Amino acid sequence: MEDGKSTGPKAKWWSRPAPGRTARTTPEEPSSVEDASPTADTTADVTDPASGTREPAPDAPLQPPAAEPASRPPAAESTGRPQAVEPVASVPPARPAPLHEPDEYSTPPYGGPGPWAPAPPVQRPVPTPAHGTPVPPQYAATNGAGVSNATAAASGFTPPPQHSPPQHPQGAQPVLQPQQPQSTQWLQYDPWGAPRQPLTNPGPPLGADNGRKKSRRGSLLIGAVLLALVAGGIGGGIGSYVERNGGLTRVELPQAGRNSGGRAPDSVAGIAASALPSVVTLHVSGTTESGTGTGFVLDNRGHILTNNHVVAPAGSSGEITVTFSGGETARAEVVGKDSGYDLAVVKVTGVTGLKPLPLGNSDNVQVGDPVVAIGAPFDLSNTVTSGIISAKDRPITAGGEKGDGSDISYVDALQTDAPINPGNSGGPLVDTDAHVIGINSAIRAADNGSSTEGGQAGSIGLGFAIPINQGKRVAEELINTGKATHPVIGVTLDMKYTGDGAKVGVKGAAGKPAVVPDGPGAKAGIKSGDVITAVDGQRVHSGEELIVKIRAHRPGDRLDLALTRGGKDLSISLTLGSATGT
Repeated sequence: MEDGKSTGPKAKWWSRPAPGRTARTTPEEPSSVEDASPTADTTADVTDPASGTREPAPDAPLQPPAAEPASRPPAAESTGRPQAVEPVASVPPARPAPLHEPDEYSTPPYGGPGPWAPAPPVQRPVPTPAHGTPVPPQYAATNGAGVSNATAAASGFTPPPQHSPPQHPQGAQPVLQPQQPQSTQWLQYDPWGAPRQPLTNPGPPLGADNGRKKSRRGSLLIGAVLLALVAGGIGGGIGSYVERNGGLTRVELPQAGRNSGGRAPDSVAGIAASALPSVVTLHVSGTTESGTGTGFVLDNRGHILTNNHVVAPAGSSGEITVTFSGGETARAEVVGKDSGYDLAVVKVTGVTGLKPLPLGNSDNVQVGDPVVAIGAPFDLSNTVTSGIISAKDRPITAGGEKGDGSDISYVDALQTDAPINPGNSGGPLVDTDAHVIGINSAIRAADNGSSTEGGQAGSIGLGFAIPINQGKRVAEELINTGKATHPVIGVTLDMKYTGDGAKVGVKGAAGKPAVVPDGPGAKAGIKSGDVITAVDGQRVHSGEELIVKIRAHRPGDRLDLALTRGGKDLSISLTLGSATGT
């Protein structure tokens, strides 16, 4: 207003042209607005957006430059005079010049071209002139992206579609388009044209080097796989070596040197070393059953002492094999056996170098004395266990499978906690001097009470051994006569009596009197119905205990008995008789 310009609303350079008139602004070569001089014939009308009227643009003379060669002549720039172009009937109407101040820095799109030039704001493109757009010579045989048509056809590049010039309605004035200079590539830039046209430097279409990239990627993948295989092989080899050798370096642990192997004679090792050569394992087989047990050598003649229930499966025609501690074997035969004492003697022949096991004295044993048991539990020969004497004079009975009482053994036993299992039967129980003090014969099982070791019950720390003093006497009788004698008092006991003590029965076997006439008991004054309560001062609580106490003596020994008759306590003395065992 103050500068003398029109005060009415002005059309912006991006204003949409009025109907029937098409205006297009195309970036052109920079030129000085101040040097341009408008003419009356080339002044364009501008449409007011508010009123819809058209008024001349005072400061926007249309300056269509004349067609120029590839480079602008210097005279045109120095004079600042625009070269008019003769209007052609097919040329679109002229457009108004942009309403902006001159840019002294020549910033695109109004200054010189540059790679940083942004696209102009939203506007509508004008039709292409009928005579077409001049194409620079260097792009005459290319597809517009700087790539030759032959290269584009080989790589599959499709040129952008060409725009056909629109048809103008009759009477419309075409807008003069300035001649496009052919001096630079930048003048071919069309922001509304097809994509992928070059801005500065042309290049090959996208994807032209896919083959080389794929080849490089495949080489990298193969190299990575080979590297993984090599690393895995090396790692596996190292791991295998470490596992096999325990590490990368050899490990040697400190260890004590060998000694002479000597042990104290009274230690378990010393006792075992002394007694093992005299202990043997017996394998017995008969027509209906078989079994395994233990025995020990009595003398140089080959006599071996064991339990009766060990050799019983052989019967009269069975086979007995003896295996010594060194592994030698020999056949054996039964010399004598007695079921009442559960003892038997067998003999081997043709064997030299036998080492008899010394016999001790069971009367000298005290409760708590250390003992060692040697045998073949479950056929594991040369097994050594140790413990102590838990009790003495423990009355036990074993056997009784026949049901008539003829096979029941009565033992005044030594009790030990040394582990004894099936197969230890007949083996020695030795003291710290490696002398035999008992013959292992029975164990107390947790399931069925007292039983011989012929059963399969395991040890619970309650083992019983026949005192060697009794075993020695019975073994001597079996070797000398083949039979063993039993001490007797000549009375029949009532085994169903449940009171305290052993009661003399009313009648004997086969209707005979309970007190044998002229027997040891009859001579001592024992009568039917008497209850015997003690033997040599030791209390008895049942008939079995009285038998055990009597059999712990020899025939001919004198005993002092305490008894009750009619509520009165009496004491008598008698001499034991003798009976042949079975």
